[in-house]
Amino acid sequence: MGDLGALRYRERSAGAEPEGLLVLWHGRGADEHDLFPLFDILDPDRRLRGFAPRGPLSLPPGGAHWYVVKRVGYPDPETFWPSLETAHIWLEGLEQETGIGMDRTIIGGFSQGAVMTYSVALERGRTQPAGLIGLSGFIPTVDRLDIDLDNRSGLHVAIGHGTYDPVIGVDFGRDARDRLRAAGADVLFRESSMPHSIDPGFLGELASWVTERIGAMPDVTRPR
Repeated sequence: MGDLGALRYRERSAGAEPEGLLVLWHGRGADEHDLFPLFDILDPDRRLRGFAPRGPLSLPPGGAHWYVVKRVGYPDPETFWPSLETAHIWLEGLEQETGIGMDRTIIGGFSQGAVMTYSVALERGRTQPAGLIGLSGFIPTVDRLDIDLDNRSGLHVAIGHGTYDPVIGVDFGRDARDRLRAAGADVLFRESSMPHSIDPGFLGELASWVTERIGAMPDVTRPR
């Protein structure tokens, strides 16, 4: 059973009847306010309801977190699994509250938030979303996490990564690109001459990509 109260979150309303949802997961040590300005950049016509959840963990040096980092690419299982389960419960609650399913939901995130994006969307048995945005992140390797890349035909993914990222190296972004393309996904990949951050120059391209994804969504089912 879903529970929208499982995580704190901030919402940006749609301009009219929403055509879908956009969910953005923040990075390590940030919070639900960090990526909030991106809603108006990625969806300037406010066709989507935007939701930015807050990570459930409070860890040094501060801010909210999704899991403990011991080794990049390999989230700590003891903290990752409870967060992933909570994220699924929250997403189920979001669908129940809005009446909008994953087929009309775009999920994205930065850094740890990109890891959560890949995790909630690619775990075997989960419904494929309308699109994924992975910024400066990686497809995680965690004991018992079954990432399903058997056949991702029809999945659209946008990936951005900095060539000079000292936190999560660009090879992680390239790996996600290569694995998803091999699985049949349609992948937009942009590598920027930047450190661990979001390239402002990529955001305009992402906005066009989001518009395309909205246009490909199934007919709107009115919220229950």
